[in-house]
Amino acid sequence: MSDKLEKIVEAARLYYQMDFSQQDIAKKLGVSRPTVSRFLQQAKAEGIVQITIHDPQENNDLVCRQLEKRFGLDRAIVVSTPSHEDAVVKKYIAEAAASHLYETVAEGDTIAVTWGSTLFEVAQRLPLKSVRDVKVVQLNGGLSYSETNTFASEIVHLFAGAFNTSPHLLPLPAIVDQPLVKRAIEADRHIAKILEMGRQANIAVFTVGVPTADSLLVRANYLSAAELDIVHQAGKGDICSRFIDIDGNICLAELDDRTIGIRLEELRSKQHAVLVAGGIAKADAVYAALKGGYPSTVVTDAFTARHLLERDQARVTA
Repeated sequence: MSDKLEKIVEAARLYYQMDFSQQDIAKKLGVSRPTVSRFLQQAKAEGIVQITIHDPQENNDLVCRQLEKRFGLDRAIVVSTPSHEDAVVKKYIAEAAASHLYETVAEGDTIAVTWGSTLFEVAQRLPLKSVRDVKVVQLNGGLSYSETNTFASEIVHLFAGAFNTSPHLLPLPAIVDQPLVKRAIEADRHIAKILEMGRQANIAVFTVGVPTADSLLVRANYLSAAELDIVHQAGKGDICSRFIDIDGNICLAELDDRTIGIRLEELRSKQHAVLVAGGIAKADAVYAALKGGYPSTVVTDAFTARHLLERDQARVTA
């Protein structure tokens, strides 16, 4: 450990655990008070210090039980976040999802994962777990037609590394131009083996996307302008590159016929189908996924969780 890093850690211990003032820490470490302030900021920025605020007015446990009952879930995990910014929400729900997977994954499991920035956040936070005979497989195609990074390869490698195994990649685009091309690709015996491994996986980890201009699926140039129009009109989001309406039904069958990877109905048969998604922009897409009955576990933030309950109640009473 470098001398500077030692001082950062020591400053953090003195300030947060022993209630020293910044001036007292400066004297003890032989540095200026502004330097101590920078040390403390760096400690938070690098994750040496992690601050959790427990709001007594929030009752996430109750919200979890309500979600489980309302949407028929095995488990709901709801986390509080310090802001509704997308980047902040992703980090908090990714941490919760990584912890859940660490608890869940056991010897002999096969984990199938999709791609995207949310899953990349999860993958980066997975603790190492020593388990035997675990397989990790890519759930759907993720190669981009543009320079946009879908994080597909990185995610599978990080998951495999966390569970001490080798990755099984699906080096293909998510969507091809013709159904005939899709059938020809999926008929290849090597591709077929990977796809079958995804179908047989007992754990699936996935997120939802929304067809906004900054979404990875849109930026990767998979959709034509006409298809985008239809998706914007009828769709609420996508799971594994398959677009669904507010009730979780496929909203563009022609596009679905050109999509490579697991079919959505196959998610329902998984022992653990873990949906990791949150934030204001994705609230309706998460709702659509729940109405479709695809996840058995959902990891989301408190704001999105309350929106899901309120939206469903409004539809019931309408």
